[in-house]
Amino acid sequence: MTFLTGLVNFAADAATTGEPNGGMGIGIMVGYIVIIIAFFYVIAIRPQKKQNAQHEEMVKKLKPGDSIMTTSGFYGTVVAVDDDTVIVEFGNNKNCRIPMHVKAIAEVESEEDSYEKEETVEEETTEEKSSVFGKKKK
Repeated sequence: MTFLTGLVNFAADAATTGEPNGGMGIGIMVGYIVIIIAFFYVIAIRPQKKQNAQHEEMVKKLKPGDSIMTTSGFYGTVVAVDDDTVIVEFGNNKNCRIPMHVKAIAEVESEEDSYEKEETVEEETTEEKSSVFGKKKK
């Protein structure tokens, strides 16, 4: 912020001293600064906000029984959900239950999603395939 303040002060001093047209005008300097700030907003800030909103929506839909993957790559099943902590059961061992922060969840697959995927796979395999010459037998 100090750099921007110094830059604006320099431009203001150049404009008030009445220098000939050898320097850059204050309007052009301010325009460049606005363009640079807009560029950083579009490239860095906006996508990060969008990603955070998607993660918050995913965490809101989290419920016991959902399969998750943590940011460290562990797969587990959600046992209980609190405001900012989740108790996750890892593996087949019922004694391995670990509380973790919701920010440590990378992916969620709910039970309904897994049932829908199984149904679509079954439908695809049971459909008869047809060709130009008629239906193919399995």
